[in-house]
Amino acid sequence: MITSISPEKLAAIVSANVHKLPDSNPVSQVSIDSRKIFLGAGTVFFALQGNQANGHTFLKACHHKGVRNFVISKEALGQIENALHTDSNIYLVDNPLHALQSLATWHRAQFKGPVVGITGSNGKTIVKEWLGQLLSNRFETAKSPKSFNSQVGVPLSIFSMAAYHQVAVLEAGISQPGEMQRLEEMIRPDIGILTNIGTAHGQNFSSKGQKLAEKLSLFAQSKLLIYRKDNPTVAGTVERLFPKEKCVSWSDEAGADYTLRVKKQAFSSRIFLVKPDSCMYTFSTRFTDDASLENLRHAIVAASILGLGLPSIQEGIQQLSAIDMRLAIKSGRRQCTLIDDTYNNDLAGLEIALDFMETQRKKRQRVLVLSDFPQIKHPEEVYLRVNQLLNHYQIDQLIGIGHDIAAHLQSIPTTATFFADTEAFLASPEINTFSDDLILIKGARTYGFERIVQALEEQIHGTVLEINLNALSQNYYFYKRRLPPATKLMAMVKAAAYGGGATEIANHLQKLQVDYLSVAYSDEGAELREKGITLPIMVLNVASENAQQIVRHGLEPVLYSPRILKFFGEYAKNEGVEIAIHLDMDSGMRRLGFDGDSIQELIALLTSYPELRVQSIFTHLTSTDNPEHDDYSLAQLEKFRGYCTRIIQTLGYKPLTHALNTAGILRFPAHTFDMVRLGIGLYGVGIDELSKGKLQQVGTLKTTISQIKHLKKGEHIGYNRMGVMPADGCIGTIGLGYADGYDRRFSNGVGYVIVNGKRAPVIGNICMDMTMVDLTGIEAQEGDVVTVYGEGIDLLDLSERVGTIPYELLTRISRRVKRVYFLD
Repeated sequence: MITSISPEKLAAIVSANVHKLPDSNPVSQVSIDSRKIFLGAGTVFFALQGNQANGHTFLKACHHKGVRNFVISKEALGQIENALHTDSNIYLVDNPLHALQSLATWHRAQFKGPVVGITGSNGKTIVKEWLGQLLSNRFETAKSPKSFNSQVGVPLSIFSMAAYHQVAVLEAGISQPGEMQRLEEMIRPDIGILTNIGTAHGQNFSSKGQKLAEKLSLFAQSKLLIYRKDNPTVAGTVERLFPKEKCVSWSDEAGADYTLRVKKQAFSSRIFLVKPDSCMYTFSTRFTDDASLENLRHAIVAASILGLGLPSIQEGIQQLSAIDMRLAIKSGRRQCTLIDDTYNNDLAGLEIALDFMETQRKKRQRVLVLSDFPQIKHPEEVYLRVNQLLNHYQIDQLIGIGHDIAAHLQSIPTTATFFADTEAFLASPEINTFSDDLILIKGARTYGFERIVQALEEQIHGTVLEINLNALSQNYYFYKRRLPPATKLMAMVKAAAYGGGATEIANHLQKLQVDYLSVAYSDEGAELREKGITLPIMVLNVASENAQQIVRHGLEPVLYSPRILKFFGEYAKNEGVEIAIHLDMDSGMRRLGFDGDSIQELIALLTSYPELRVQSIFTHLTSTDNPEHDDYSLAQLEKFRGYCTRIIQTLGYKPLTHALNTAGILRFPAHTFDMVRLGIGLYGVGIDELSKGKLQQVGTLKTTISQIKHLKKGEHIGYNRMGVMPADGCIGTIGLGYADGYDRRFSNGVGYVIVNGKRAPVIGNICMDMTMVDLTGIEAQEGDVVTVYGEGIDLLDLSERVGTIPYELLTRISRRVKRVYFLD
């Protein structure tokens, strides 16, 4: 929401050309997404060009919802004139994104309270969240939702700043030189925080110094800048570029404006503060890791400067916990699906979570478990907005926890049940009534909603495979950008999406608007259909007994021999149905497929069975990831091209053609045909030199240390005493074994895991449910998280150690390992 302005004022702010303004109603709402428009009257829609969609194609949908103000690109005017209405205000601009940013700059200028701007390579979102939580105990605080720190995210964050807010905390992120200037113009922070400077996005800058200078430009007009003096590069640059009276430093050692010395204990830490006025105070926190302690000290200094008393800061610190900024999808009891968003509760975050809920596959009903909003001084406005969100997102049932939410939402039309506190809900019969429901759980930290998640979550196994859906999106776009615009993309989700879980991944790919899915067997395709997946699905391995299932679920079989084609042709003719099929051509793989000797018979059969509609013709290349066999690959492509020409001449219509797999997309860009098949690269595993270091790993297999033992040199470990301690040290037993899909060939030092950032080799034989690892020289405690596959582990290297390929390691992860899906 923005300060209400006239259409004429809006035109001036965004520097728009307008011919006439037929609608004179004031503007007070901003939208860039037609799906999220609540009240069209008074809303201005900015038609942005994004990765997935062009806003100019949704003008009619916005108009249907009552929108009468449209900011559009001058270049797009000729293509969209039919979508424009004579009753609407049309604002023509050179760049709708720049216009959106101009409106954000104007809205920021109306804000009377202090604005804190945060940037840095790491920690900015955590510092923003923690500082926001500390300040909210005394002040009405606006802050960026989630990680909204980009060229689009920052203006959306600014629009959430209302007149009743007393302070705002905003973060800014960049990846290219020159990006910070626009963010600075919008945020215009009074107080700045530079968290640190690291390697993120370093490839886009000529040096670390250039990146640091770019980030510091956010604070060009700030009154104060908070930074850590212990980093000589940061301190030297800050103190050279900014006047002394503007710099507020903190350090572990004396000599900075604030001294914040840490003393770590077994399960907590103490922070000893000495302020510039020599005031001293001791804070206690549950955090013991260096990153959290650095982030917390940034927040302490900022909160103190903004006038929060030291006892109040300590009170707030006790409520802080590690923040996972990702929305997590978890399997619940009785076929429910849970969306875990329990780290805090604010309006902007609620809207993001509900929008994410909207994209999930259909269940029996949508349930929202929601707590009070803490420390708000204008509850009427907040709960009015909550009621609007409930209606817009069609929530079937609300579980409200807290006294305020009950008082303000008691009479809403949505079915609602209220409880005084979390304990009352957990003790009620209501918690056992959910079945096949989609449940969003969102609450303020003090309500301990993680206990609700634990009560509703399906209890399978302590080992977890985390699936990062953002990484999946990034990998998809990495390959998509390298294709000609008209080339389609088929995503391979066979073998449970390479171990990641086909249903949720297919649902996310459907949201990304992938063109096709491919599965190995018809059972996999049928399950996707039953879970609401509507994309075309190609089935690679079919037999005659699959015909009924294929037709019933609208699947598209791959036919690879005269025998199987004739069977499906007869089936289609007898049942009076048309079946969409795909033809597998053997150009040199010598596996399945029609080859040169059978192509004439294939053509004759296609002529005999017009009920079979050929959707695509494809082939498999044997060695796209191996340059030594490029001549053979090119010969395959030439042979395949000849097959396609002969078949298409007979059909009288042109099916899609495709030959390239993941490695082929990058190595043979001149041979994309009509479609490509993206497999292992989608999941972040680079098997060729062109993709190494450019993909994000999607799956992270984690477990925990069950027990630590201290052993002497020469002691034996595990079955058959195969493990031998090379020196005095310690081992850890982790909750993962070969029944979970962890390859037994990793035994006896062949494999390794990551514990607290360090490699721990497997020692002894891997057991069915447990594995022992050598923790000598690693600081570790029982309960610590262990990464089995993920960051710090080269899956290609790991697979080569046991003579296999990454595909096998991923697809062997067993069903008993719980899958959890995250979206940042």
